[in-house]
Parts: sequence; C-alpha cells; structure tokens
Amino acid sequence: MEAFWWLFAIVLMALGLIGAVIPIVPGTTIILAAAVVHRLVLGADRSLGMSGLIAMLVLTLVTYAIDAAAGYLGAKRFGATKWGLIGGAAGALLGLFFGLLGLFVGPVIGAIAGELIGGKEVMKAGRAGWGTFLGGLAGVIAKLFIGLIMIVIFLMNVPSPL
Repeated sequence: MEAFWWLFAIVLMALGLIGAVIPIVPGTTIILAAAVVHRLVLGADRSLGMSGLIAMLVLTLVTYAIDAAAGYLGAKRFGATKWGLIGGAAGALLGLFFGLLGLFVGPVIGAIAGELIGGKEVMKAGRAGWGTFLGGLAGVIAKLFIGLIMIVIFLMNVPSPL
C-alpha cells in the first residue's frame, strides 16, 4: 500500500508541475497537497518531515508572490505607466474567457491598449506590452523551477517504498 501512496504523490506532483506552467492552475499548491496527503496517510516516519513540509509551504507562498509581481515588474521595467498596468490587469481578466491563449496574450494586449488610451505612442505602448510578456514568462519559469525544487525536496527526504 505504501508504494501506491508514493506513486499517487508522484503523479500529483507531475500534474502540479504542469500546472506551474499553465496560468490559473495552482501548480505548487498541488505539489504541496501531494506531500501533505502522503504525510497524512503514511505518517511522519515513512514520509516527509515537518521541516520539509514547512519548506514546501514557504516555496508555495513564494510562487504566489512571484505570480502577483512578475507581470507588473516586467511592465514597469519597460516603461509602463499606470494606464499600461491597468490595461494589463484588465487584459488578464478578459483573457480568462479566451482559454490558455487568452491568459498569455490578454495582459500584453491590455497593456498596449492601456498605454495607447493613456496617450503613449505606439512604440512605447509596444514596449510596455513586451515588458508584460517578459515579466509573465519570467514568472512562469520561476514557478516551474520552484516546483522542481519542491519535488526534489520530497524525493530526497521520503524513503523509497521499493
């Protein structure tokens, strides 16, 4: 039975890793949940210790902070004004209704539209959109990397059932 729960946790963590790349899916939260379920079912002696769980919880919270700040910081770095930031946020919300592509493209189009509404010229508006895209991409890469670290923490601290 221990092998089943170990495999269950690994499959959930793999799904969480995929979720770390897809916006809206709480990838690192799924990875953390897999570790918590493993601990609850098998107990402390055959699962991850409390310090490992706390480390995974902290990393999960860090990914939420990264997710919230990445697009904003990217846009600001490339010269976005408050209009671009508002447009990027509106584009992200509207992008929710257009599937996976909308989640990536919505904030970029929104930032460009916001800058144009705010009176910026096309090239400067495009820079703000580009910054929003790069910030979002950096956030996805960071979440993926943190998700991998969480899985490594689990695998290094949990004894193999075999």
